[in-house]
Amino acid sequence: MYFTEEHESFRLSFREFLQKEVVPHIDKWEKTGTVERFIWKKFGEMGYFGINQPEEYGGMNLDLFYTVIFLEELQKVNSGGFAANMWAHGYLAMTHLNKEGDDRIKREYLTPSIEGDKIGCLCITEPFGGSDVAGMRTTAIKKGDTYVLNGSKTFITNGVYSDYLVVVAKTNPEDKYKGMSIFVVDRDTPGISSTKLDKLGWRASDTAEIAFDNVVIPAENLMGEEGKGFPYVMQHFALERLVMGINAHARADYAVEYAVKYMEERVAFGKSLDRFQVLRHKIAEMASRVDMCREYNYSIAKRLNDGVYVVKEASMSKLLSTKMADEVIYEALQLLGGYGYMEEYPMARLLRDSRLGPIGGGTSEILKEIIAKMVIDKKEYKPAT
Repeated sequence: MYFTEEHESFRLSFREFLQKEVVPHIDKWEKTGTVERFIWKKFGEMGYFGINQPEEYGGMNLDLFYTVIFLEELQKVNSGGFAANMWAHGYLAMTHLNKEGDDRIKREYLTPSIEGDKIGCLCITEPFGGSDVAGMRTTAIKKGDTYVLNGSKTFITNGVYSDYLVVVAKTNPEDKYKGMSIFVVDRDTPGISSTKLDKLGWRASDTAEIAFDNVVIPAENLMGEEGKGFPYVMQHFALERLVMGINAHARADYAVEYAVKYMEERVAFGKSLDRFQVLRHKIAEMASRVDMCREYNYSIAKRLNDGVYVVKEASMSKLLSTKMADEVIYEALQLLGGYGYMEEYPMARLLRDSRLGPIGGGTSEILKEIIAKMVIDKKEYKPAT
């Protein structure tokens, strides 16, 4: 219904690429917390960062189901941190460059991002704000033909090793919603400092707290219209939440596949574990829940690909898929017994990495209120552009 032969050929080639170029390095990157730059260039050379980007800037402008495949296969290398580095660059930072950046910005930042020569990060969340985007305190005050940026951001993926930052800040601090704007900022601009955060999971990812101390930004680095930052951010949250929903069903699917394989090989009381009814029925329920979320996510991807503004549906996708993934992976770890608790098996890392799902990109509690406003209060959200 959703995937053509071309899609499936892409899936196989990307899977082979990951097994050859990425998987041998994952354990090292998990230990060091650093994804080496050579892999970014290899992704760029293969065109993987240009899947959904315009051809005039080096992309391939392919439909959203190539992105679905990209996300699903990334989850199966069993490093949520590595996967996050890749999709945060390609579908957070680069989305804003493409949608709000002018031609100069696209040629100076988007094209080298597609080619794997520049790495980007998106800076929205703040230490005191969390999911309260409108309550941010970071300011960018205009002075002549520049803006002066002050404040801080936290939980920023690619926040240490990126080459540029897409930053949301208040250009009119007195106005809660209409006073926000978006800028692209070079990493080496004086006044920017990053502190790497020590996390429960996503160990391969360089998540950071970033401080801005009188950072001078050229006015031409403003993206889109001044004061439109909030609606720009909100309209792209639909894609981000669907991305996290797809990630969730993919990692849960990987957990079920691994658990089934383990049960086939593990013998207890004279027979393999997959012959015990209580365990077979547990797998049946887990697989059913994965499939239900996957089919829903595919249907929302189809609508988003067709230009429908799916803010409610994408919020539902993330809310239920991330909860499902946490619960399925928890059960999968249990099926491995003591081995599930060992680092040499994949479940311990998978469980840690999955736990970020209901937190990052809008907590489940915030998503429930957004959905409630749309279902109960009949609130309608519309895209900014």
